[in-house]
Amino acid sequence: MSVTKVAVPTNNPGGLNASRSDHFGHCDLFTLLDIKDGKVVDHKSHDNIAHDAGGCMVPVKVLAEAGVQAIIVGGMGARPLAGFAEVGITVYFAHKQQFPTVDDVVNAFVAGNLPVMQPTEVCKGGGNCHH
Repeated sequence: MSVTKVAVPTNNPGGLNASRSDHFGHCDLFTLLDIKDGKVVDHKSHDNIAHDAGGCMVPVKVLAEAGVQAIIVGGMGARPLAGFAEVGITVYFAHKQQFPTVDDVVNAFVAGNLPVMQPTEVCKGGGNCHH
């Protein structure tokens, strides 16, 4: 079985025991996990990129260049969701309250318990989010 690279928006300092960030675009960093046969075989931190030039699409590009195949979020807007679809990264949704740490969300992911995020579930700005 091949390795799947998964990104999780994370608060500092990152890693398996770190708390998850509420929203992918505002996270401190991404914890990148290599998952093989249902187990994390490697993980590292990757800094988030500021929303300045390029807005929310900059992290999409950076994660695609890092070889990420899936991202697990507690919320994101329509533009980055569409951007992830364009670059072939599947977006999974997980409530932060239900899965507070990177390890919690990874266990749910490998068990197949996280839904793919749908366009109807995106944040619409102005605090109109489900997280």
